[in-house]
Amino acid sequence: MEKLTISEIKETAAANPGNYVLHGQISGIHRKLTKNNKPYFEIEIADSTGSLKLKAWQDSNAFTQSESLQGNEWIKVQGHWSNNEYGIDARDWEIKELEPKEIEETLAGDEQTREKQNQDYLYIEQLCNSLGDPRLRTLCLSFLDRFGDRFKRTAGARNLHHARRGGLVEHVAQMMRTAKALSDAYTNLNKDLLFAGVLFHDCGKMWENSFPNDSFKMPYDSRAELMGHISIGAEIANALWREIDSNTIAEWKILEPESEKVRIHLLHLILSHHGKIEYGSPVLPKTPEALALHHIDNIDAKLEMIFQGYDEQEPLSDEVYSRVWALESNIVKPLEKFGN
Repeated sequence: MEKLTISEIKETAAANPGNYVLHGQISGIHRKLTKNNKPYFEIEIADSTGSLKLKAWQDSNAFTQSESLQGNEWIKVQGHWSNNEYGIDARDWEIKELEPKEIEETLAGDEQTREKQNQDYLYIEQLCNSLGDPRLRTLCLSFLDRFGDRFKRTAGARNLHHARRGGLVEHVAQMMRTAKALSDAYTNLNKDLLFAGVLFHDCGKMWENSFPNDSFKMPYDSRAELMGHISIGAEIANALWREIDSNTIAEWKILEPESEKVRIHLLHLILSHHGKIEYGSPVLPKTPEALALHHIDNIDAKLEMIFQGYDEQEPLSDEVYSRVWALESNIVKPLEKFGN
């Protein structure tokens, strides 16, 4: 039986329903009732590429197996996978526990995801090293040195976009590519400040959406609940700035624009990147770089959602898929590129 990742299951099962096996970790399990008051289990399974939910009905072997689950087991799911009106689902599926070697391999992630995230992180490092402003370059490299490991295992969000281990690295790298293209087109943008803003804008999610070293089960953090990732991000940028060697800070005093303005402008990018007060930003974007960062962030998140929607949403016709909640509408299959 062919072994697939969650992302491969989502892509394959719709077009080619069949018997496949999935290795992952249970990240949530809930006992529920049908409209007829019959019990069933809803089980969420995660791997390096994302997560999905399966239902174990009362008359199935999976239901019996689910009754003894605690909610964090490493499992293989074998069954007949397909896509129905409720999304990706499996029929006649059963659970087996993974062996220690299989757990190690699953936690490491599939080769394609590992390679992509490694390349994305390398791109981020290279771009940070290239910054002309020594203050922003020092700050960005200090961040990567201090928080690189945690950064690599953080998701871009809990549910909506890049909601997988390492998703934040993918999100930041793609935003940096977009920021570079935009700053090449709009040469009056302060690209050093914009790139630094991209790196730091979601760094508070290292507490909001971070995975442990040995698990795909994302915990909840009291600091994140009480402060939110925007406030935490501003605090991280401030703390790193103040921890930089005092002799280095003294050298910065002769630089223009003055260092205090650089620090404040970077904080403004972090604080305003959601774009609206009602979306969680304490201030609105008030500089060109802040406006650019907000829209770059929004573009990358929305494009991730719509491309993911083609794999996950119910097909309503050959070209129309059901509504993606955050996009507020049904989505339509894109036009193929000319010459493909």
